[in-house]
Amino acid sequence: MQHLLPIFRGYVCRVHCSSEHFRLQLEKMVAATAEFRRVFSAFDRDADGKISAAELRLCMKAALGEDMSAEEAEALVSSADTDGDGLLDEEEFTKLAVQLEMGDEEERCRGLMEAFRMYEMEGEGRITPASLKRMLSKLGSHQGIEECQTMICRFDLDGDGVISFEEFKIMMDA
Repeated sequence: MQHLLPIFRGYVCRVHCSSEHFRLQLEKMVAATAEFRRVFSAFDRDADGKISAAELRLCMKAALGEDMSAEEAEALVSSADTDGDGLLDEEEFTKLAVQLEMGDEEERCRGLMEAFRMYEMEGEGRITPASLKRMLSKLGSHQGIEECQTMICRFDLDGDGVISFEEFKIMMDA
């Protein structure tokens, strides 16, 4: 019976972490959708359900303090205008915002990969309890292997006892 305890703990950890991850992702999507609607409404100055290049320029200046030329605004609108009316409806605006965010996400992923490599240390593309322990010690936090295993378990979604880069990204978003 005692030999089944680690297996049971691992299973409970995976189920809890997986459901928690999906709940967090769903909450983020709902929040992002509400935020996109709010931003769209703010950019849609004349409340016609569409954003023109002129409205986009005004709002970029007001919201971000960025001057955008008429040509840049037209090009941005044109890049996302799927129905060809020269305006952005809410769906087109959301797709544009997501595309722009994806560029930011790529930059964020590069930074996360650098951090991940510091912790993995073994060149195998995973953070083990031993590599986590070594890095934490370098940072002045002396943890035992058991404590490192517990930390890893919280985000080890596939139950292999290590943190992959995908799991590391999820952990950093939590």
